[in-house]
Amino acid sequence: MSQNAQWASKIGFILASAGSAIGIGAIWKLPYVAGTSGGGAFFLLFILFTAVIGLPLLMGEFVLGRHTQKEAIRAYQAVAPNSGWSITGYIGVITCFILLSFYSVVGGWIIQYVVSSMTGQLFHVTDYAAHFEKTIANPYVAVGSQLLFMLITILVVSRGIQNGIEAANKYLMPGLFVLFIAIIFRSLTLPHAMEGVSFFLKPDFSKLTSRSILDAMGQSFFSLSVGVSVMLTYSSYLTKEQNLPKSAVSISIMNISISLLAGLAIFPAVFSMGFKPEAGPGLLFIVLPSIFSQLPFGVVFQVLFLALFLFATLTSAFSMLEIIVAALAKGEQTKRKKISWSAGLIIFLVGIPAALSFGVLGDVKIAGKIIFDAEDFLVSNILMPLGALLISIFVPLKMKKEVLIQEFSYGSSNVKRWFALWLLALRYIAPILIIIVFLDVLNII
Repeated sequence: MSQNAQWASKIGFILASAGSAIGIGAIWKLPYVAGTSGGGAFFLLFILFTAVIGLPLLMGEFVLGRHTQKEAIRAYQAVAPNSGWSITGYIGVITCFILLSFYSVVGGWIIQYVVSSMTGQLFHVTDYAAHFEKTIANPYVAVGSQLLFMLITILVVSRGIQNGIEAANKYLMPGLFVLFIAIIFRSLTLPHAMEGVSFFLKPDFSKLTSRSILDAMGQSFFSLSVGVSVMLTYSSYLTKEQNLPKSAVSISIMNISISLLAGLAIFPAVFSMGFKPEAGPGLLFIVLPSIFSQLPFGVVFQVLFLALFLFATLTSAFSMLEIIVAALAKGEQTKRKKISWSAGLIIFLVGIPAALSFGVLGDVKIAGKIIFDAEDFLVSNILMPLGALLISIFVPLKMKKEVLIQEFSYGSSNVKRWFALWLLALRYIAPILIIIVFLDVLNII
């Protein structure tokens, strides 16, 4: 393998990048927040903010990654040597390390539920809330399933870009869409399903508050995996033939579409069975199993739905481990397998306290939060917005304008007219809005 690995195809890059962006949060969080914050009105805001924040940031990472052909840390060093800007890359690597350490815990829960669904065990549960609490509190189940999730992630990433990440996403991402269509079809055929569709999509501007507007703003860049240099690393494996603006738009549209499909799959079933749509995270492990247990062929659709969540979780995990492996390998692909296993197993070990924070370590608190929630707060509310802010400043400030135009224009002759708009959004609009979100999550405004 060459020193700098490359994607085998354009579609492989797009599917892998979309897979990185489409995780658990994009599937359950955005539909839930939209449903309780104005429905279609919230979605319109989310699309707007994606265009003026998420998309410019995504393009910023793309042009930096492809131009330097280097991973997160060395990319900043190549553009701004002998400066402190490489801290942005380090923030991305550290963020992904912490994120994957507790994200793998949730992935382990999903694996456990997939297995118990396939064996029929989950269908014999009478109290799903109590069952979920018991499952995640069991130290052997929590740590064992977390380890299994990390082993799957390590196996794929250790095989490289083409044979590992790209090959896996070529199956997982189309599978994700197919499963969604099957589940949506079943949900829409349930009694009173249209009430759920109306709850999710009907614009209600009276429900829009300053809180929901800020949520839409924050979700617009969190949902695209920007701010942690994952997309920078993925784009470093691109050739000059790839049309970056077209790829960025395609990924953004896929991400919005998945959230839309998730809402159409979840809320018709929730309303049909008379459950509260405000369940949030509990939808996945408590409400939905309760719904499927009452449906004809429910066990089949429950397995499909959990498999869908597992696919989405894995594709995101691949990208998190990849940025760490790429940073440590420094372009030497012969070291990939060893580094993948070493880094992956260390991440698993570091994640054990988070896995145990719902049971034996439940009394251990950091700033009043259990270990899992404290790590989640650190990543979501501090490190990710900080990384996004630094990227929005670095690219227009430190990269030469002619280089930006060149990277923006490769692969197409019709995108130069959009360059000025992109640079305007990245240089001025995105930083201001990110700072507003940052101050909000820190309760400063």
